[in-house]
Amino acid sequence: METATFGAGCFWGVEATFRRTKGVKATAVGYMGGWKKSPTYEEVCTDQTGHAEVVQVQFDPNEISYGELLNVFWENHDPTQLNRQGPDFGKQYRSVIFYHTDEQKQTAEASKQALAESGRHRRPIVTAIEPAAEFWRAEEYHQRYLEKRGLATCHL
Repeated sequence: METATFGAGCFWGVEATFRRTKGVKATAVGYMGGWKKSPTYEEVCTDQTGHAEVVQVQFDPNEISYGELLNVFWENHDPTQLNRQGPDFGKQYRSVIFYHTDEQKQTAEASKQALAESGRHRRPIVTAIEPAAEFWRAEEYHQRYLEKRGLATCHL
């Protein structure tokens, strides 16, 4: 098993997307990339902790590659929106890839460059690529939030 961590807006919909992806064995939503230890959802929502809402993905590399996970990431949010996704705004909703290995970093950078050169987006890709920091698991009511409510997505 390997770990991947992505921030792509509100973590509820991002988690639901990855949970439906073949080869993904487990997901958890939480916070990464800030300076406050053990942040709460309410604190992260103030945009004062530096954290992003993220989904940590456990995947089987024999069933899905990290590159394929990156494709899921790129296809399911707008990587040209700085510190926002749709109606959600603030640094906690930023587009970010947190890499866990040098190989993930290289794959993420190459993937981002390929997307930028593809012409798929008119605006520049603003997704940050940063080393994984401590993962703070979000409160239990956020885990599988949409699934618990019988919803598949929260995107319009």
